[in-house]
Amino acid sequence: MGAVTLWRSLLRKVNPHLSEFLRVCNELLSERTAKGHAFSVIDSRERSERMIQEYVTDIPGIDQVIDDEIYTSGYNVPVRIFNPNSSLALPVLLYLHGGGHMLDSVKAYDPICRKMAIATQHIVVAPEYRLAPENPYPANVEDTCAVARGVWTSLARHKIDYQKLLSVAGDSAGGSLSATLSHIAQFDTGIYIDKQVLIYPCVDYTAGCQSYQKYGKGYFLEAEKCYWFFEKYFRDGQCRKSASPLYMDFTQRLPKTLVITAEFCPLCDEGKFYFERVRSAGAHAEYIHFEGVIHGFLNVEDLLKDICAEAYEKIGRFLNS
Repeated sequence: MGAVTLWRSLLRKVNPHLSEFLRVCNELLSERTAKGHAFSVIDSRERSERMIQEYVTDIPGIDQVIDDEIYTSGYNVPVRIFNPNSSLALPVLLYLHGGGHMLDSVKAYDPICRKMAIATQHIVVAPEYRLAPENPYPANVEDTCAVARGVWTSLARHKIDYQKLLSVAGDSAGGSLSATLSHIAQFDTGIYIDKQVLIYPCVDYTAGCQSYQKYGKGYFLEAEKCYWFFEKYFRDGQCRKSASPLYMDFTQRLPKTLVITAEFCPLCDEGKFYFERVRSAGAHAEYIHFEGVIHGFLNVEDLLKDICAEAYEKIGRFLNS
């Protein structure tokens, strides 16, 4: 089957606004594979940041943007604070960007964090957590926990009024970090998480769900790319299952949870399974499944404006419920 025939067969149910985007992605991947090009950390980082710049072009103004650091005994974590209304004391949302634990940055996600702050009317704090392969697991988990503990000191240092109510959200790998923080907080009296929002999250590093086979080729996020991310993220001998939020302890002490999945995404099954486990544990859980879209749809907003607006609106409604 040729590349053109393949992508046509794959796109029969995908949102038509994504058809040309996926056709180009699949043809480029086919060409690179034919030439024997392997995945590259630097190239992947460049491509991901360029994509967000190209497809998230609406950058709203916001009342206050402040850069700071959360000081810890080890790595001082840079953060960017997005305050949509400095005249009010607002609750706080820790937002952890996606990128396979290897890609992207607070700078790349600046427009998304602005939209999240405005839509939710939360003070968004976005950590510049350490990335693999330079800093493999669990460096970014340590950074996430440090920011959750130190966020109040940072806000006070800048004389920002706030409600001492912390929620956490993240997409893809950031969803994994969000869930990991929430699981840690069940047993750590120094961290309290009110709600968590997991957007097409990666919560199973064993990659054992059927959706890897069903949607792991031709829909932007390739299963092979996921496996490569995991190889770079973990050191030899580290247990991937124990690092997976899907296999951590589930109790009623988990925060209220919203899981968002995308139909044509290799991670969609594990997201739904995670929602079911939270609910079975007796904690509050909600689930939203967006049909016809791919993993990372917030990062191609210009192609899916109505769907992205709906996602932001539903996240805001959940966090303020």
